[in-house]
Amino acid sequence: MAGVHDLALFVLSGLLLNLTPGADTLYIVGRSMGQGMRAGATAALGIGAGCCVHTLAAAIGVSAVLMASATAFTIIKLAGAAYLVYIGVAMLRSGAVTEVPAAAARRHDPLRRVFVQGLLTNVLNPKVALFFIAFLPQFVDASAPGHFMPLMFLGAVFNFNATLWNLFTAWLASRAGAALDKRRRAMAWVSRVTGSLMVLLGLRLAFLSRE
Repeated sequence: MAGVHDLALFVLSGLLLNLTPGADTLYIVGRSMGQGMRAGATAALGIGAGCCVHTLAAAIGVSAVLMASATAFTIIKLAGAAYLVYIGVAMLRSGAVTEVPAAAARRHDPLRRVFVQGLLTNVLNPKVALFFIAFLPQFVDASAPGHFMPLMFLGAVFNFNATLWNLFTAWLASRAGAALDKRRRAMAWVSRVTGSLMVLLGLRLAFLSRE
């Protein structure tokens, strides 16, 4: 596309970054192992929708404003941290429910809620906004007459590849969850570990600096 350079390097860099686990990956894994492939795929699509929001924000300059404003950054950071802790605590509680022998006791959240939680997990993470505003422009030609379309194109390419990887992650995690489903105590510990990591990521995000 006009205005974009080193597209192959961009794709390769994006794929390598997708291999680095974070809050998004943990959320997908937790949902996939707890509720199966449909929930995991829905979580992945919710996170993909969040990436679309960040791409649009980077293209129109909203992310740059967010990164320049200490107050706006702090508000988004604390909201995101609180939300990650909330999801983590919910997963910890679901671990206790999983130990109940009756299969009906397991709580399966509606797919709409799974999608919205995935969306908010991504959108309320200022580290993702910082990534998009710092990473995407490096592959836009400075002499291009306009940067909006090149940035949108790069964001779409990154999001497409990331969603494919996230769906693959959901499939793997759902298979692992199905194998563990007969071992309810092991499944409970998976939920507890995933929930604990989400809480830790939330606390880490609360102390994140813009620098």
